[in-house]
Amino acid sequence: MRFSAAAICWLLLLPAVCCRAPLAAEVGGGKAAAATESGNRLIIRPAPNAPWNASLRDVEKVLRSAASELWLYFPERTLKPIHVEPKGGPIVLFRRGPEGEYLVRLNTGNTYWAQYSFQFAHEFCHILCNYADHDYANKWFEESVCETASLFALRGMAETWKTRPPYPNWRSYAPHLRKYADQRIAAVKLPADTTFASWYHSSAEELRKNACIREKNRVVAGVLLPLFEKKPEHWEAVGYLNLSRVDRPRSFQQYLEDWHEHCPKEHRPFVQRIAELFEIELSKES
Repeated sequence: MRFSAAAICWLLLLPAVCCRAPLAAEVGGGKAAAATESGNRLIIRPAPNAPWNASLRDVEKVLRSAASELWLYFPERTLKPIHVEPKGGPIVLFRRGPEGEYLVRLNTGNTYWAQYSFQFAHEFCHILCNYADHDYANKWFEESVCETASLFALRGMAETWKTRPPYPNWRSYAPHLRKYADQRIAAVKLPADTTFASWYHSSAEELRKNACIREKNRVVAGVLLPLFEKKPEHWEAVGYLNLSRVDRPRSFQQYLEDWHEHCPKEHRPFVQRIAELFEIELSKES
């Protein structure tokens, strides 16, 4: 069995257990979920007879809510169904199911909805990023983008659930979602008197060797998150990552140039802005 190298480290660095959510009582629906259901359909299948220790219907609604905060910005994208199990991860496997479905494993259970959401948004983002088992030297950036996705999804869900939660009696759980994300943002900061670009250049070699230094991934995520929250339509740009299969390591500059080249014109300034944060100048030809 082959595991995603970008996700293996989640087995060692799992989010802390959060507050329990109330059980479901009435049917509702969030704005992002409604948009998803009316547009490009996203099929998420929690494994039946798995040790969720929660209602399968409730689990599906939470996973869909987390994914929908991102999926809203992929109006033209289609995906195979996503099969989700509660244990053995968090991870998205390289291998697919018999019908081509994605195989995601979490490490959660009961009604810890913020933990479900954090983990699933991360793995869902790997799928959106066209995760692949090559170019490991730049996997750290994908990991950081997926960390950003987890924070973005939780903070988005916190707003959605204030008015349109999956069930009306879950409305009170919205602040827990926001708190779960904000605690992770506050936990990792840049060293004093250090710019992000200088921090990156001093960390670059370490990141290329180990994509899953979670503290460093979170520093990058903390810088990327405001960009995505200000212009969330640019989430669609991550769907153009990893489109070129390479057989040798590339520099991060080459990786960004490849992303920039594959992106539609409307997303290229956003990629350029990200490159500028790292003080990387993209070639004029990209």
